[in-house]
Amino acid sequence: MTLSVPGFDRVRLPGADGVELTAAVGGSGSPVVLLHGFPQTHLMWRHVAGRLADRHTVICPDLRGYGASDKPVATGPEVYSKRTMAADVVALAAALGHERFALVGHDRGALVAFRAGLDHPETITHLGILDVVPTLDMWEVLHGVPAAVGYHLFLMAQPPGLPETMIANSADAFFGSFLDAWAGDPAALPPEVRAEYLRASAAAVPSIVADYRASAGIDVTHDRADLDAGSQLAMPVTVIQQDWGAQLGYDAAGVWRAWAPDLEHRLTGAGHFMAEEAPDEIAGAIRELLLR
Repeated sequence: MTLSVPGFDRVRLPGADGVELTAAVGGSGSPVVLLHGFPQTHLMWRHVAGRLADRHTVICPDLRGYGASDKPVATGPEVYSKRTMAADVVALAAALGHERFALVGHDRGALVAFRAGLDHPETITHLGILDVVPTLDMWEVLHGVPAAVGYHLFLMAQPPGLPETMIANSADAFFGSFLDAWAGDPAALPPEVRAEYLRASAAAVPSIVADYRASAGIDVTHDRADLDAGSQLAMPVTVIQQDWGAQLGYDAAGVWRAWAPDLEHRLTGAGHFMAEEAPDEIAGAIRELLLR
């Protein structure tokens, strides 16, 4: 049985271009949409969502191409562009009656949230970003020996065929390696949760690769156009990132400040899977964001 957020309803909702998304929905009050990262599903929000549901309607979808959501064939780069995935989120919220909502994303979901904030400023009231920098900036700062940590970005950027075959032939080892390497506290990913992430990822190799391939192509094009136009995020933004210290090699807060004039940048001692490792801290930061 597919795991989900305890006490939440699972629903199917329309996204963009005829795609349907599966989401967990619970609570009541002003709406907050939470977007998961890689290699995860909406299950990553199981602790944070419940903490927010006393004051907010909390919506946790599986992104297109992930989990129990539709996985359309990537007939073109736009199918898994963050622009299209952001349109999914806006359509999903509208189907639930929410024309304006707060949006928080982790990892891949944070890139979708970033794009939604730029493309739909009239819709996104507050924006939360967990442990990424924008796609364009990521490629700018990822170089030299430290770039080895992001080898998967380069692998999945390759033309269709080889990446899908290599990953599908060793799916558990591939996706499991990130769960192992990125978890500051392995106990935050208990065996049943780890198994769910591996199962869902192995069933979605072509669409996950297409998502990453878009980030080496069309997503860069979209970010570059916004940068050249001087576009910025109009809403309050909170960014939470791991505290790597000097070894990070670049000014993450400065990168984000160029995009977000109303920015709060925080560091956490938790690992990459911070919503699962430090749910009280992350839920508290989201509550504070929503008061700005």
